[in-house]
Amino acid sequence: MSKPRVFVTRRIPDAGLNMILENTCAEVWDGDLPPPHEVLKEKVRDCEGLLSLLTDTIDAEIMDAAPNLRVISNYAVGYNNIDVAAATARGIKVGNTPGVLTEATADLAFTLLCAAARRIVEGADYARKGKWKTWEPMGHLGQDIWGATLGIIGMGRIGYAMAYRGHKGFDMRILYTDVRPNEKAEQDLGARKVDFDTLLRESDFVSIHTDLNPTTQGLIGPEEFAKMKSNAVLINTARGPIVQTQALYEALRDGKIWAAALDVTDPEPLPPDHPLYSLPNCTIIPHIASATYTSRNKMAVMAAENLLAGLRGEPLPNQVNP
Repeated sequence: MSKPRVFVTRRIPDAGLNMILENTCAEVWDGDLPPPHEVLKEKVRDCEGLLSLLTDTIDAEIMDAAPNLRVISNYAVGYNNIDVAAATARGIKVGNTPGVLTEATADLAFTLLCAAARRIVEGADYARKGKWKTWEPMGHLGQDIWGATLGIIGMGRIGYAMAYRGHKGFDMRILYTDVRPNEKAEQDLGARKVDFDTLLRESDFVSIHTDLNPTTQGLIGPEEFAKMKSNAVLINTARGPIVQTQALYEALRDGKIWAAALDVTDPEPLPPDHPLYSLPNCTIIPHIASATYTSRNKMAVMAAENLLAGLRGEPLPNQVNP
C-alpha cells in the first residue's frame, strides 16, 4: 500500500520529522526562507497532508490547488496564517501545537522585561564599543522590577505563566484584561481583572499574551500609548500586528513610554533600515520565544502526531476545527 504524500514547508527537529518520513512519502522544503506562494501551490498539488509554519500563508487558493488535502498541521500555537474557515468548508482538519511552549515563552517574555527595564542590551553594546571607562553614578539607570505593577493582556496559559514569574519571583502586582475571568490567577496571584484603560494607566510593565484576531489587530496604537505611564515598558511575545508599529516608534522616540522589548514585529522580520532599530530603548529579537531544544522537539512531535492522525482519518490530538 502506497504511503500518503505530504509536504513539509521547512525542516523541523528530527524528533517529529523522522515520524513523518517513516510513515509518509514526504517532501521537505530545504530552503532557509519559506517556499513562495506559487511554489507552495505546486508542491501541495498531489498531497494529502501539509505541515506548515506560521510564516506560510495557507489560504483558499492553496487548498484549492490540493484537491486531495485532508489535514494541515501547523508547527505553532497560533494559526492565524491559515484560513481555518476555508479549511473547514473543504473538510480539511487543522491542527496546532499548544501547551508545550508555555514555560519557554514565559521565560523569554520575563527575560525581555528584565532586559528592557535594566537596559541590558544597551549596556552590553556600550561596553563592547569601548565606551566603559569607569563606574558611572548616573549611567544606565533603569526601572525597578520588584514590587512594580505588571499588566497582562490575555490571561491564558502563557499570560498566567508570565504573571506567576512576576508575582512569585518579584512581588509584582498583577492586573489583567481578558474576555473572561481567570479564577486561578486571581486566587494564586492576587491578580485583578480590570478594563483595558485601567491596565494601561496603572501598569509599569505591559505584556501582551493574547492571540491575533480581528479584535486584537492594531490593539495598541497612539491612543493607547497616550494612556500609558511615561516610565512604562511594553513587552510583546504574542503577534506583531497587535501593536501598531509606527505608533510604537513615535511613542518610544517621543518619550511617551520608556522602553519596549519585542520578540515579534509587524512586518516580520523588520527590514534592517527600519527606524525602530535606531532607538536605544527598543530591544528586538528574532521571534525566538519557543526556541529551546525541549520546546521545539515537543512541538515537532505534536505537529507530526496531528499530521499522521489526520492522514489516518482520526481526530487530531490538537485540532483547531473539530
